[in-house]
Amino acid sequence: MIAYGCSITDPVMYEQAAGPGIDLVKEPDSQVLARAAAGSIFKSYNLILDQAAEIEGLEALVMVHQDAQIADPRFNEKIREALSHPDVGVVGCVGAVGVRSIAWWDGSVTWASFTHRYTEFGGGDVPAFGWDDQTRPAYSEIGEVDTIDGFVMVMSPWVVKNCRFDESLGKLHGYDFDFCLTVREAGKKIRTSDLQVIHHHTLDLVSNHDTWVQAHMDIAEKWDGRMPGVGDEGGDWKRRARVAEAEAACWRTMARAEELKRHAAVAEVTRSISWRITRPLRLANHARRAVRQARDADSN
Repeated sequence: MIAYGCSITDPVMYEQAAGPGIDLVKEPDSQVLARAAAGSIFKSYNLILDQAAEIEGLEALVMVHQDAQIADPRFNEKIREALSHPDVGVVGCVGAVGVRSIAWWDGSVTWASFTHRYTEFGGGDVPAFGWDDQTRPAYSEIGEVDTIDGFVMVMSPWVVKNCRFDESLGKLHGYDFDFCLTVREAGKKIRTSDLQVIHHHTLDLVSNHDTWVQAHMDIAEKWDGRMPGVGDEGGDWKRRARVAEAEAACWRTMARAEELKRHAAVAEVTRSISWRITRPLRLANHARRAVRQARDADSN
């Protein structure tokens, strides 16, 4: 039996995204553990884990953000296959290797089968490379990773019974990376699967700069020396070095968010009626400029 968990702070978003996605794939005996958030996501997820640990015959617990919509009719089939390997503890639709901090995107992202759906600039989608074989880079592959993005986390029964989120680390940021490190330290693997999901999210990728930086430092301190590679770029780990590292990663993330916004703005403009109507005029102007440039070149 597969259970589905969700911590809800925005019931409207749950009804628009996570709820319909769960309805798409849930089976007659599935249990839906959707509950109001209890403070931090660390605590909220632990409460759901405690509930799931009591379920007889549990095959997997699927934790989804309220803004994550499962769009894959074969979702359950795929997670059963991924968890058929006894050494696998957590499965996701986005994963990376070479990850040293909560800024997992600074590692090498090896798989991403989701679409980022936003509402700014009239709305639109930023598809990841896993949805379309024609645009998938050669290096992409499903398999073992260091961490996954936590907006969808599929957990094995062993992980449900034996692993918990560290509630001392704050409210939100870094919960997924820290949990994946916990699972790996316990001897289980993290892997990706071709799970098609729509993430309804704004183009702002970091909601609070200060709390993100603090989480970056706290998790680096926690795992320093416990997990190879984590935090290696921090040098002597003096506080100012940690702050500089965390801020640099955060600003890179914010820069990526600005790139997404520019992409969305261009997409909105080119979809407009005025843009389509004036296309012949733009083409004519381009042709006139080309003729003028050719004439000037001949005269010289």
